[in-house]
Amino acid sequence: MLKGRIVKALSGFYYVEHEGFVYETRARGKFRKTAESPLVGDIVYFQVENETGGFITEIDVRKNSLKRPQVANIDQILITMSMRSPEFSYYLLDRFLAYSEAHDMNPVVVITKSDLSEIAIQKEIQSVYENIYPIHFTDRDDINTDLAGIFQGRISVLAGQSGVGKSTLLNTLVPGLKLDTGEISNALNRGKHTTRHVELVKVGGGMIADTPGFSTIDFRAIDQYNIKFCFPDFNKFSEHCKFRECLHKNEPKCRVKSAVEHGELPRSRYDSYLAIYQEIENRKERY
Repeated sequence: MLKGRIVKALSGFYYVEHEGFVYETRARGKFRKTAESPLVGDIVYFQVENETGGFITEIDVRKNSLKRPQVANIDQILITMSMRSPEFSYYLLDRFLAYSEAHDMNPVVVITKSDLSEIAIQKEIQSVYENIYPIHFTDRDDINTDLAGIFQGRISVLAGQSGVGKSTLLNTLVPGLKLDTGEISNALNRGKHTTRHVELVKVGGGMIADTPGFSTIDFRAIDQYNIKFCFPDFNKFSEHCKFRECLHKNEPKCRVKSAVEHGELPRSRYDSYLAIYQEIENRKERY
């Protein structure tokens, strides 16, 4: 029995890398009887039937998984936003960041098309996030910048608004990939989806899923009482709230609300928290 990682899934075959060699495998029939199927990124045990192929017999415990793209055991998520076309949004970025926290993925913020905005605006954005997450600004002529060193030993995926340049970014980081790129739709102010099968490709000493990632998320799996923990910059203030289970909404002597009022915590972050909390609460009431 060998152990390896699925690096590609295509037409019912799973390509498993073990000690530098890739085996073409199929999943044992028992997986059809369960709700669980192998995903790209899974650590699996497999039985070799010949020199190049075999059967997956067991899936190791996952750290996390996504439905779109279908990838498991993600270490890092590159959240890609643009300064212009589409316009930068604190709220959308905060949604992706909270989603990353909820799924145990380390976020890296990448802001594209920085040459289309004023330096003062970039500094304002940086001041909100630089003490919480790594943040990188790239322009249309210099996408690579200092990103190459962030992949070492990690499995990464892309996320962010459609049309911000995720495919272009990935094509630059992995020369020769030639991932399709979509044009911006002026009517919708978002790009056309340009997805295909998922494969992990090597970059900078790590691996990244060669898809444009995903541009929409929901919080169905997150409880409204736990969403506050997806905003790590709240932590140093929430420790001093009067009530241990403070939701930072209407409770008296809430240190988080006080921090917002005194400019210690960006109001944009707090407003994003309230909006996501309300979204989750409304969904709970509906169902």
